[in-house]
Amino acid sequence: MTPNVTFISLPFAAAFVVAMIFAPGMIAALKRRGVRQTISEDGPASHKSKAGTPTMGGLIIIAGILGGTLAGVWFFRPFTSPQGSSTSWIPTLFALLVLGLSYGALGFIDDYLTIHPVGQVRGISSKPKSALQILLAAGFLAYLAIAHKQTFSPVLFVGGTQLISGWLYWAFALFFMVGMANFVNISDGLDGLVSGLVAIAAIAFTLLLIFVGLRHATESREIALLMPAIAGACLAFLWFNANPARVFMGDTGALAIGVLLPAVAIITHTEIPMIILSLVFVFDGLSSALQWAVFKFTRITTGTGRRVFKKSPIHHHFELSGWSEQTVVVRFWICGVIAALMTLAGIGMEWW
Repeated sequence: MTPNVTFISLPFAAAFVVAMIFAPGMIAALKRRGVRQTISEDGPASHKSKAGTPTMGGLIIIAGILGGTLAGVWFFRPFTSPQGSSTSWIPTLFALLVLGLSYGALGFIDDYLTIHPVGQVRGISSKPKSALQILLAAGFLAYLAIAHKQTFSPVLFVGGTQLISGWLYWAFALFFMVGMANFVNISDGLDGLVSGLVAIAAIAFTLLLIFVGLRHATESREIALLMPAIAGACLAFLWFNANPARVFMGDTGALAIGVLLPAVAIITHTEIPMIILSLVFVFDGLSSALQWAVFKFTRITTGTGRRVFKKSPIHHHFELSGWSEQTVVVRFWICGVIAALMTLAGIGMEWW
């Protein structure tokens, strides 16, 4: 069944309402418990005033996603599970939610340890954090390979052309999930930037489902509920996260939504459209990788580390170049809309 407007509107609306209702109480609770953002000393001077803003607001997004998705499941179950049909979509949807919750929990611990460091280390150190992300993503892919052995083909297609398959595909899928989660997390540095961009991507992906449909009927029902819920939750969070932000999502939210985007793309074999939708995240994340690589290389070869950008990720470079925070955010949103239009244009060209 191809999702329609009626089918997707309820999870979107439910997620938005749940997050809007949940947010004020959560923000107040975070303030009472002293869960407040710390600002890096080498960041833009305009960010100093952000110190003390509640963080871990990703809990609001997670609540919205759960509320919207479960409301959709409850309301539409008679339609998504016709008599005599398979109900394999239920454990797959559960696996997606568990994946998002697991990454959110990892981000929550990282946020907590950043505010309340153990010794001199703030947050979870990079190696164990990366290892846990890889383990969680690998667990989800193992579930997909086992539970959908007869229906899911580990093949990456572009316009009907097979690029990779087998173990190369699984390696790509693992890299895609972990990489995208971290790219979204890296991009979370300006008020409203990530929540707006994810909402744009989730809405565009939902439109992709409407106009193209998904390769597998069972998964189409899942994603038709999950993606609008992500969009609704992020738009509600944006209400409180718009400049000047009353709350930050932190790693709690960025990692949760960051891993769900590639996960649903893998299930539906729409990996390339999702990469195009996420070009702003990719651009921002790669700018940090380039900055780190050049600095390390020049420090080894010349003794003095050099930087490509004034500060990475590149959204901070634009700030230090004279753009206001609001200007950077709106222009990145515009780039996100352009990426979405490019993705939707691929429908007419029959690329997806």
